[in-house]
Amino acid sequence: MPVQLERRTRLPPDARSAGRARRMLQEALRELEDGGPEDSGLADLIDTVILLASELCENAVLHAGTEFEVALTVTETEISVEVTDRGAGPLEIHLSQPRQRYGRAASHGRGLALVQRLATVWGTRHEADGRHVTWFSLARVDRPAVPEVPPAPPDAERVWTTAEQARWLLHVPPGLVDRLEPAELVAELVRRLRELLDAESVSVEVDEGDGTGAREVARDGVQGGVGGSIQHLSRTVEVRLPTTAPLRGVLRVLHRHGGSASSDPDRTRDLTELIAYRVAMAVESQWLRGVDQRRRAWMTYLAETSELLGQSLDVDLAVTVVPQVVVPRLGRWCAVHLVDSSGALQLAALTHALEDALPELRGVLDPNGSPGLPGELRHRLAEVVRDGSSAVRFAVPTDGIALPLRARGRTLGTLLVGRPDGRPHSPEDVVLAGDVARRAALAIHNAQSTGAHVAVSQALQQALLPRALPVVPGVEFASEYLPASSGSDVGGDFYDVLTVDPSQWLVSIGDVCGKGARAAARTGLVRDVLRVLVRDDRSLPRAIEMLNEVMIEADDPLQFCTLAAAMVSRRRRGPGGSGDSRGGLDVELALAGHVQPVLVRADGTAELIGTFGTAVGLVPSVRLSCTRHRMGPADTLLVYTDGVTERRRGREQFGAERLLAVAAGAAGKPAVQVVGAVREAVERFSAEPLDDDVALLAVRAAP
Repeated sequence: MPVQLERRTRLPPDARSAGRARRMLQEALRELEDGGPEDSGLADLIDTVILLASELCENAVLHAGTEFEVALTVTETEISVEVTDRGAGPLEIHLSQPRQRYGRAASHGRGLALVQRLATVWGTRHEADGRHVTWFSLARVDRPAVPEVPPAPPDAERVWTTAEQARWLLHVPPGLVDRLEPAELVAELVRRLRELLDAESVSVEVDEGDGTGAREVARDGVQGGVGGSIQHLSRTVEVRLPTTAPLRGVLRVLHRHGGSASSDPDRTRDLTELIAYRVAMAVESQWLRGVDQRRRAWMTYLAETSELLGQSLDVDLAVTVVPQVVVPRLGRWCAVHLVDSSGALQLAALTHALEDALPELRGVLDPNGSPGLPGELRHRLAEVVRDGSSAVRFAVPTDGIALPLRARGRTLGTLLVGRPDGRPHSPEDVVLAGDVARRAALAIHNAQSTGAHVAVSQALQQALLPRALPVVPGVEFASEYLPASSGSDVGGDFYDVLTVDPSQWLVSIGDVCGKGARAAARTGLVRDVLRVLVRDDRSLPRAIEMLNEVMIEADDPLQFCTLAAAMVSRRRRGPGGSGDSRGGLDVELALAGHVQPVLVRADGTAELIGTFGTAVGLVPSVRLSCTRHRMGPADTLLVYTDGVTERRRGREQFGAERLLAVAAGAAGKPAVQVVGAVREAVERFSAEPLDDDVALLAVRAAP
């Protein structure tokens, strides 16, 4: 491929050499641009070549520290630049500094990343004589051939006019701007300003108002001059960047005696102020982009926090989750204090980014620990609990903020967040922590309310069951109750044993339709009314009929109840004879819509007994059939609710046949073992949680 243009220059390892290389490339490529048709695409291509060549030249000055050579080659299809030095290559430099860099060093190292992103092809090679070459090429698309331009003398440099300088300073082609990150654009503007002013260095510092202070975002040139000497420096020109609050920045030009900046200070300030506006736009663009990214991250973070806090209505779990979502995002440690019934703060949860620091931190933050809360912190927390309005900063045991956990107009406690590593809490951190505190307070309040409701429901559930079964000679009673829910859903299953007289007992078991407070109220009504009616010497069928009338008067047909009631009596020897504990039991059984009980004989047989009748509370008139049964010594009567036979495993039910087999297998055993065998069989039948309450009650005649 014929070469249209070729330039080559050798430069010393001086900070100003990169500028000289840029000017050489500008002059040579301007001749190429002037020699062809007007094309904005070619201008963009030339600016990209100069930008990438500048990065490679600065790398040679900063890292190689040797004399380097810049070669430009232009053909009909591409523009190529080679930078050759005798220092270590970029790969060796990277491997020798694998650690993260901060401050000024962090702004370097972008050269090869830019080359990789903007160049068509690029690469590096090591020559046998020790030279290291870094090169890149940019493709020219549909470029017509132009006459070859004869090479200019090596030392010839055209003097730019003021208009050309200003245009080059301010005009960065849109095509190049679109491909550069804001920080890279600022670095290019700073480099151009330094070359025009022939300054020692130009730098940009920005303070984002987040508490971390000002940081250098771009620099061209070496701080303090070559060799670190500042004796030859004249003065510094500083221009504030015209940015909006809280963003603040300064553009600083450090020039030396004899330079153009020193000879014409007005021109220096004018050009610096001019470029400050362009730099401010790029800095604000980058800052706004960062703000938008942080806000998007906040939204994701808060959504995940809400999801975690809402996964459980258990108070302890909800409180434990709070510090886990705070650390280390908002601080190195976090503690939650809750107000107890006496109004005092108690440490409920604590975590630290370093587990080894937890014991010491717990001793300081636990009001009941040793040495306990410091006086200043105790005063701050009391202020937060009392006012409950805003965040309060504290300095002991470390810097941090305390926020109220407030929900439904009540302060539940406090959220303490220690400062992040290496910086104080920024205003954004405080706002985000406040949002987390509000969500945490609502989750804790809901968990506390649910816990109180569950406690009341469980107490009500226990109140519907007998505290203890009668203990009498000759008769054994045993029971089991397995609730389908340990929460606030009170089931409608119940069982009861009432001692009517020393030789007679009312055994009842039932299932009220529905769950919750209404079902619990109806359950208590059924149990207590049946007790009263039986104690008034009414027969079992008549007592159930009157119970049905009471439930019908309540006018709530959805709260009907299935009931199995049995009057169990000791068998007598004869008229006027005394009871015989070894003579078995007589059973009078009535079923009001309930499942049939199981009569387990001592000989190992089991059968379902009783005749179905109408459930109580469903229709005005019930139909009942009272059946009588004789239980011999060691026989057992097992009554249960439909949660036993309707226990599911997929589409299969536990069923009455399986119940009879299990009961027969426990024949002759004590009542408690019969009940236990059925319960274990029901639990083994399916690993799924119970979907209905299970109540079991067994009555056994003494052997």
